Amino acid sequence: MIKLHNISFSYGDKKIFENFSLNIRKNDRIWLSGGSGCGKTTLIRLILGLETAQKGEIEIESNIKPSVVFQEDRLLPFKTALQNIMLVTTNEALAKENLKALGLQNEINTKVNELSGGMQRRVAIARALSCDFDYLILDEAFTGLDKENIILAVKQILKIAKDKPIILITHSTFEAELLGVKEVKL
Repeated sequence: MIKLHNISFSYGDKKIFENFSLNIRKNDRIWLSGGSGCGKTTLIRLILGLETAQKGEIEIESNIKPSVVFQEDRLLPFKTALQNIMLVTTNEALAKENLKALGLQNEINTKVNELSGGMQRRVAIARALSCDFDYLILDEAFTGLDKENIILAVKQILKIAKDKPIILITHSTFEAELLGVKEVKL
């Protein structure tokens, strides 16, 4: 599905990857782990085509679509929770189901700038789960959430992405264990 073969990438003189390879198959659930600045988010950006490897090859099966929860929520503050989700889907029932599953059923028509940081994070997760996707990327997706809300989010993620690859970036062993991911150290 996704193959990285001997990729190399640098920011100026700072080498991030040197001949790095990774295969992600259908149903794989992986946890990209490592210290700050080791290249976890850069690897995601390479997979998404937001950066280009200087050497090596990245093969992604044609027509597969990612869905991403970035480190930042990337929501439109002047739109409601539901309106933010409807930007990526036409399935309003699924959008509402995801908001409800994440404990936001009473906030559907609330503007995002009126929500707490944790609520905004859950809207971003609900948005990622509401679009039509083939693999899911979670880059520090649970930042700012308490244990109860992480569990709610993971339960919904596993329901919606049950047979799809998940790529997780986190420093939390708890989150990785909940998602049942295999660790790939960078």
